[in-house]
Amino acid sequence: MNLRQVLFSTAAAIGIAAMAVAVPAPAGAQQAAVQIDNDDIGGVVTGANGPEAGVWVIVETTDLGTKLAKMVVTDEQGRYVVPDLPKAKYKVWVRGYGLIDSAKVDGEPGQILNLSAVPAPSAAAAAEYYPAIYWYAMIKVPDRSSFPGTGPNGNGINPGMKSQGQFLDLVKTNGCVTCHQLGNKATRTIPEALGRFANGHEAWTRRIQSGQAATNMLNNIDRMGTQAALKMFGEWTDRVAEGELPATKPQRPQGVERNMVVTVWD
Repeated sequence: MNLRQVLFSTAAAIGIAAMAVAVPAPAGAQQAAVQIDNDDIGGVVTGANGPEAGVWVIVETTDLGTKLAKMVVTDEQGRYVVPDLPKAKYKVWVRGYGLIDSAKVDGEPGQILNLSAVPAPSAAAAAEYYPAIYWYAMIKVPDRSSFPGTGPNGNGINPGMKSQGQFLDLVKTNGCVTCHQLGNKATRTIPEALGRFANGHEAWTRRIQSGQAATNMLNNIDRMGTQAALKMFGEWTDRVAEGELPATKPQRPQGVERNMVVTVWD
């Protein structure tokens, strides 16, 4: 096994974190509900309204020389089993859409841990942990009528952009996203370390000149049309800063999506 190996992966595995508190299981009770071996950690996740289905339980350790994390999804009864864990001390917590960050609790293989989930106190708190694409989907690209572009002395779109589809190819596939997960916290906001700016347009003008990839960023922005692209990205981050949230909410894993086991050696 390579040190960095993902057996199965899902973008949703980095969704919203939930409060998690270990509760000792009554003798024999949870063992009957959740069957585990000596190298498993299992239990039940519940919330204010009962079992929490379709949330992730994550275990993580740094005891093995190489960091290990393993993730599973709860079933319709809130049950989970994290299987085949090397002997070590683990931190265990829950993630789930509509919940807040977890409190990590201690666990070891062969142990039943029942976990409690706490709802996010607001839509904004919940949205902090949406997959990046939900935030990036808020971006407003130029209307179809803006193409072909008329250049820096017109609408700011590169005249080489003959259609909105060609423009979207750079926005969604063959531009910034070849290096960045646009929509994550680092890109939808402007870090203070970058400086202070009057608006997102100014901030993005500075951002794309930063780091060893600055030339690539400048080239991609120019391919779209520098002023139009800076306006688009700047307005996006301004709206996020003003509190606008994604229009849709991600759904918790359903059906066979809950049969996922993710193992990551970092």
